Amino acid sequence: MSGCVRDLIVEGAHALSGDGRAAPSFPARIDAELLLMHVLSVPRAWLVSHGSDEIDAAKRATFEALIARRASGEPVAYITGVRGFHAIDLRVTPDVLIPRAETELLVDLALRRIPVDTECRVADLGTGSGAIALAIAQARPRAEVLATDASATALDVARGNAARLDLRNVAFAQGDWCVALDESRAFDLIVSNPPYIADDDPHLRQGDLRFEPHVALASGADGLDAIRVIVRDARRHLRSGGRLLLEHGFEQGAAVLALFTQHGYSEIFTERDLEGRERVSGGGLA
Repeated sequence: MSGCVRDLIVEGAHALSGDGRAAPSFPARIDAELLLMHVLSVPRAWLVSHGSDEIDAAKRATFEALIARRASGEPVAYITGVRGFHAIDLRVTPDVLIPRAETELLVDLALRRIPVDTECRVADLGTGSGAIALAIAQARPRAEVLATDASATALDVARGNAARLDLRNVAFAQGDWCVALDESRAFDLIVSNPPYIADDDPHLRQGDLRFEPHVALASGADGLDAIRVIVRDARRHLRSGGRLLLEHGFEQGAAVLALFTQHGYSEIFTERDLEGRERVSGGGLA
């Protein structure tokens, strides 16, 4: 690769597009920019204003190595170790699911149900990197948030993120779904982005999903095993008037609403994401 910032981005994007087109794809260019930002420890605005700056050979070699890793399919978030989510930056590792933009809807719906000046108790089941729990904790400092996960390594990642963000209204507990809540019945809100892909879904063998923990992605023949358990068990841990909110696949809305109805929740609903796809469902206790 040649030496200036602008040329490195273009050549990196071409390498990631992999089809020799005159204009590389937009996602490939974004990935190349993110990788160069990581190598140089600069924001995107710096790349724009320093496009003609020459980059030394050592940093060029590092960038080329990262481009090669991305070209092999490794997710950018795992290469850089960082992912932005809601209003926070998170450290991520292959031990946790990469936070995605569509999950921000779950956070937004949770925040609508937590007044800024009100104390409340919130549980995030299967927290992974801590994305949902920490976004809520930052936006609602009077909330007491419990982040749970069955994976000890995932909890280590989440704890590290909480420490870096200096969030002191978050606690952590290990356990599978509601098991981690012990006998507590005092939660005002329980949220979760559980695995919801079917075990045999071919997408699990494609793209970034190949590198993410299978247990955080897939859940049974129809993808609903974890959701069934959460909807069934969460009732025992909610206060009167409490709410359960779950992310799910865009074709699962009707099935998830049926589970909420089966288990006696009230005011059930499904909310669509920015692409118009059913993404989050919820219900409460009267």
